[in-house]
Amino acid sequence: MKKNIQIAIDGPAGAGKSTVAKIVAEKLGFTYIDTGAMYRATTYKALKENIKLDDEKKLEEMLLRTNIDLKPSPNGQLVFVDGEDVTEKIRSNEITANVPQVAALGKVREILVAKQKELAKDGAVVMDGRDIGTHVLKDAELKIFMSASVEERARRRQLDNEKRGIPSDFEKLKAEIALRDQKDMEREISPLVQANDAIYLDTTDLTIDEVAEKILSMAKEKME
Repeated sequence: MKKNIQIAIDGPAGAGKSTVAKIVAEKLGFTYIDTGAMYRATTYKALKENIKLDDEKKLEEMLLRTNIDLKPSPNGQLVFVDGEDVTEKIRSNEITANVPQVAALGKVREILVAKQKELAKDGAVVMDGRDIGTHVLKDAELKIFMSASVEERARRRQLDNEKRGIPSDFEKLKAEIALRDQKDMEREISPLVQANDAIYLDTTDLTIDEVAEKILSMAKEKME
C-alpha cells in the first residue's frame, strides 16, 4: 500500500475543511497542517505590533523574524506564535475580519507557502486552505474542493462561535462569509478556485462524519 500521499482540501470559509481534515489525518495517522491558522497567526502578530495590514514590507519583515508553530495535542492542533499559545486568540472576530487582507499579500503568501511546502515534503499530510490544490501542493495525490451554502456555513460558524463563547449574529455572519468568498475569489494572488483535478464535495446536507468518511474512502483508494 502506498502510504505517504498528500491530501489537499480547499474551499471557502465555513465549509468545515479544518474539522474534516483533522479527522481524516487522525484516522490515517497523517500530519494535519492548518494553513488558515498560519495566516490568522500572522494577522494576530501584526495587530499586536500595530503594523498596518496593507504595509507589505513591514509584514514581510515581521514574518521573517516570527516563529509560527503548529503542534498536535490530545485536544487538537495548537498554534504558537513565538512560543505563545494563540490557538483561541486567533479565532476572534477581529482576526476573522482582518485575515483576508493579510492573506491577499504576495510576500506574506510567499513566505508561508514555502513553510507549508517544507512541512508537506515527505507526504503523509492532510493540508487545508484555499489554494492548496492549485498552488501549494500541485502534485497532491488527492484533491478535494469542499463547499456548502452560505446559510449552512453561517450556521456552522455561529455554532462554533457559541462553543468558544464568542457572540455572533446570524445575518451578520452570512454577510461576512459572502464578502469573504468574494475577496478570496477575486484576489490577484492565489485566488480561491477549484483545481482542475479536484473532486467537488457539497457538504450542505452532510454531517462532518459523513464528509470525513467520503474523503477517507477516496484516500484509501489512492493509497492502494
